[in-house]
Amino acid sequence: MKLWLQGSPGGFYDKMNKQMATYIQENMTDIIAEWQQMMRDEKDEPSFQVMSEEMVNQTSREFAGLMTSSLLESHQVYENRLQDFAEKVVRLGWSITFMTKAIDHFAEIVYEGMRDAGTIHPNNMDGFIHEFANWATPIRNSMIDTYSKTWERTVSLQKIALQELSASLIPVFDKVSVMPLVGTIDTERAKLIMENLLDGVVKHRAEVVLLDITGVPVVDTMVAHHIIQAADAVRLVGAKCMLVGIRPEIAQTIVTLGINLNDFTTTSTLQRGVEQALAWTNRKIVEVEEV
Repeated sequence: MKLWLQGSPGGFYDKMNKQMATYIQENMTDIIAEWQQMMRDEKDEPSFQVMSEEMVNQTSREFAGLMTSSLLESHQVYENRLQDFAEKVVRLGWSITFMTKAIDHFAEIVYEGMRDAGTIHPNNMDGFIHEFANWATPIRNSMIDTYSKTWERTVSLQKIALQELSASLIPVFDKVSVMPLVGTIDTERAKLIMENLLDGVVKHRAEVVLLDITGVPVVDTMVAHHIIQAADAVRLVGAKCMLVGIRPEIAQTIVTLGINLNDFTTTSTLQRGVEQALAWTNRKIVEVEEV
């Protein structure tokens, strides 16, 4: 039993499915070429424009194979193909809108081609319209569902990776430690940062902590609030806190929003921050001439 034949009366729609599959297989090259052009013409979706020609061709063949699989192969084989393809297009940055357009354009090309070839004619048009809907609609629905689950899983894994990479206090010198922050800081991450920061200060006996926000894309009032809270907590355990990595655009945003960082020592780069931290601990870096 094929995927979209469930509930079809007799062999009427079975025959139509076979005709659709045969037409796609026999005209695959022309169908893919026309489909690629239609996808490139989607001006609001630049996915094809940023892909290499080799990647476009490979992905196009895989998509065409997925569309044909739903007509010819078992449900399990199709689901496996769908999962693999969804994971790939998520990595490529395709949107759900782009995917649904891909399915609609492919079905449109096949329908018009079969009509021009005389396979679809006034006497059987209603039946083919019914069968094309039974073919494309479940693919669209299952693709959206699989894409969404894949995207959520990907975002979740990225979030965990960011948390692991950007919430550790790293000792760089005796009494001086750095915490590099990467990505968006929300309430959940702020809590993790606070816990790791305080644990690290005690563990490494840090007297100076540098919060490096070079990798934070946006600093708004909420992010600033979390940073100020972290600095206050560091001071309560007897250490000083410095904010480093303030880019010009971040500085402009902070001023525009009226965020008060007067209690902070701030520097534009981590290097300057380290130099200041060493000065606070009565040390400095000096060049030694070779003998």
